[in-house]
Amino acid sequence: MKKRIFFLPVILLFFLLGCSSSTPSETITPQVGQAIPVSLVPLQSSPLSTSITGSGTFSTKDETLLSFKLGGIVAKVLVEEGDAVKAGQIVASLDLTEIQAGVRQSKLAYEKALRDHQRAARLYTDSVATLEQFENSKTALEIAEQQLNTANFNLAQSQIRATKNGFVLKKFVNAGQLVGSGTPILQINGAASGAWVLKVTLSDQQWSSIQMGDQAELTPAASSEWIPAKVTQKSQSADPVTGTYWVEVSPESTKEISLASGMFGKARIQPSQTVQGWEVPFESILDANGESGFVFVVDGQ
Repeated sequence: MKKRIFFLPVILLFFLLGCSSSTPSETITPQVGQAIPVSLVPLQSSPLSTSITGSGTFSTKDETLLSFKLGGIVAKVLVEEGDAVKAGQIVASLDLTEIQAGVRQSKLAYEKALRDHQRAARLYTDSVATLEQFENSKTALEIAEQQLNTANFNLAQSQIRATKNGFVLKKFVNAGQLVGSGTPILQINGAASGAWVLKVTLSDQQWSSIQMGDQAELTPAASSEWIPAKVTQKSQSADPVTGTYWVEVSPESTKEISLASGMFGKARIQPSQTVQGWEVPFESILDANGESGFVFVVDGQ
């Protein structure tokens, strides 16, 4: 039977099937002109998809750095790293000496502005004060009222409260330290809600074949159990340092596993996007090199 060699272009996608376990015990060299028996395998083009494997770290999407609105001396830090916190719980506070003095000063200024306005109103009623004097006293009262509101707001912001139920990830300062406005004091997450994601790093080719909502499965490094998941987010720009892209994979349930922020994990993603290709038995591949190879085909096919 006449045979010819056919080159498979790169665009074809191969699914390599398992090798045959039978190994000939003796190699027989055929005589010239002797026919060599072969097995023919019919092939059909079909849509194919290959799973993509990647790794990354677990985190929650609501990790938050907590800080004070005003600078000052830290009076108390009421939690430690790893502690569980509840939404609204006070976790740190400033020394209130200076802040309370500002509140008292604003309150005295407001009370004085109120008395001046009341006096101006009586004089204006008796036609002793002018309309301009009355309106100026009213404006001064409103300004003093807003300053008092600002001072009370700053007093309320001298305490840090947890924004969500979760855990303390990082503690940056201790009691007695002088901090500026916006200085990070604590980092917390909302892990109590179970909203964990695995951020997987991928190449641009892998990233382009994945769509939002694609099915996946993931496993933490500390576990051998694979958990059903799906793709919930894709990056829209490359990392400026590594040049790679990322996708976020969210597990359908985390009841069976114990997770912590920064824990390493792996994911297998099954892209919904497919390409046309052929499944070729592994033993029929000749001289495969990279993404190309050779097979024998029947002459005229």
